Amino acid sequence: MKLKHLTLTAMFTALCAVGGLVKIPMGIGSTALDSAPALLSAAFLPPVFSGTAALLGHIASAMYSGFPLGPFHLLIALEMFVIVLIFARLHKAKKNVLKWIVFIVANGLLAPLPFYFLISPAFFIAAVPAIFIATVINAMIAAIIYPALKHVKGKGLGGFQ
Repeated sequence: MKLKHLTLTAMFTALCAVGGLVKIPMGIGSTALDSAPALLSAAFLPPVFSGTAALLGHIASAMYSGFPLGPFHLLIALEMFVIVLIFARLHKAKKNVLKWIVFIVANGLLAPLPFYFLISPAFFIAAVPAIFIATVINAMIAAIIYPALKHVKGKGLGGFQ
């Protein structure tokens, strides 16, 4: 079972990396569609594996942009790990509305908060609208695809509780 988890984690990480190539033009170089596949992975993987896909997906997305925030991308990747881990736990607990609210608030509003202190208040104020919009776009894409996953999961990819 662990090999299946690792294989699916690698697949979802690759999808996150591909999503990282689709940039959302918001003025911050690393806003992209890299978290939507990580959110979808919650349907197939235990939370820690979904979080790992999000972490690695963000690193890939930031790499494509040339790491515009330098080592701060490690902090962002860790935040993504925790946020998607919580999302996946809520998904497993069938908290279907709460998981989306938590993801949007945590990723779109709370995750940028350390940069208020680490970079500057002005950076934070400029970044939050872009990050929030990118978060909502990623969530909408995942929410639209989720119903189709019920059909796919029944075909043999699922069962990873």
